[in-house]
Amino acid sequence: MSHAPTLALLAALTASPALANMEAVFTESAPKDRFSFTSTGNCDLGPVTLTLSLEDSVGGLIFDTTGDGAGVEVFQPFETVSGAQAVSSVTPVTDGDTSVSLTLTGLAPAQTVAFTIDVDDTLRHSALGQIQVTDSEIAGATISLETPSGTRFGVFDNTSHATLRTAACTG
Repeated sequence: MSHAPTLALLAALTASPALANMEAVFTESAPKDRFSFTSTGNCDLGPVTLTLSLEDSVGGLIFDTTGDGAGVEVFQPFETVSGAQAVSSVTPVTDGDTSVSLTLTGLAPAQTVAFTIDVDDTLRHSALGQIQVTDSEIAGATISLETPSGTRFGVFDNTSHATLRTAACTG
């Protein structure tokens, strides 16, 4: 008697779906702060729009891209520093903005897209002043991933990390 059908059914019931998750990390650094977005799932993310929003951050964070305007002292414009080949467009980021969207042609498992920019706080929660952002000040900032099947969200925690869980891989 063959147990192949039973084993195949058991394997199908216990197998976890393939996911295309994303991890986001904020790194405070001088003079440029860095945001990294890494595909941590086991399938490709197809064409997607990735949006970072600082609007709900605890520190009232903003992008400081020019010497004039809402930011304090040091400023840095947006610059893609990793995975540029996967980025087809970026919304313009002006001084004082709280969000940026990147249209990605796709992201393979373990591939990273990263950019640098200056981030300042406006609520002065940190003992470090407005020009340095602590882990807790970015808490509440969000990332979203818009795909043909819908939009998923992740929220930055007190360790400057956000996890975005996606639906099961397709195709």
